[in-house]
Amino acid sequence: MRYLMSAAISGIVVALLAAAADTIPASGGNITIVPINHATLQIAHGRHVIDVDPVAQANFGTLPPPSIILVTDIHPDHLDPASIAKLKKATTTVVAPAAAAGKLTGATVIANGEIKTVDGVTIEAVPMYNLQRGPAAGQLFHDKGRGNGYIVTLGGKRIYIAGDTECTPEMKALKNIDVAFVPMNLPYTMPPSEAAECVKAFKPTIVYPYHYRGQNLDEFASALKSTGVDVRIRDWYAAK
Repeated sequence: MRYLMSAAISGIVVALLAAAADTIPASGGNITIVPINHATLQIAHGRHVIDVDPVAQANFGTLPPPSIILVTDIHPDHLDPASIAKLKKATTTVVAPAAAAGKLTGATVIANGEIKTVDGVTIEAVPMYNLQRGPAAGQLFHDKGRGNGYIVTLGGKRIYIAGDTECTPEMKALKNIDVAFVPMNLPYTMPPSEAAECVKAFKPTIVYPYHYRGQNLDEFASALKSTGVDVRIRDWYAAK
């Protein structure tokens, strides 16, 4: 069921929109953003179509095929070789960290801190990792250097997909981010309160909470009410 509900939260209008596209004005035409499921989304601009972390649970329906696929990590809610094989065409480039690329065929490897141009799109790999949370003492759910967040530049807009991460120094130091996708789910990443504090540090123009199953998104939105950041809450878990 598709719906749109706007609610004022201390001066912020929070939109809840199930599986519909957002458009963001950019040079050369609008950027289209489609939340699909959990950590999966599609970003399109002109001839460029980017699928992020496509997995079996995600329904791409009649969406256009990707020219680029970004993979952030090795966990099954981010890496699904069968889904990637189904979606990719002969001209599709798959971009992934080495740990994930080893489970794929013909992927382009990019490491934390690297910048590559793929099919005319600038892609920067940003570290994503846990600072303190893990399955047991002395262990982390996501070790530094294994996975990638990404900054993608399309139509002059810098779009940041954080991946599974806590509020790292690298995230807080980001500059000139137009659109950000920030995770918030315990125990694997961070709670909404920490995510909001991180957003305050790097001040994107627009932020989408994602990878948020079961979290209190009102807490996130309320914490950012006086920052000038456009908080866009969408339903990433609607029945498809």
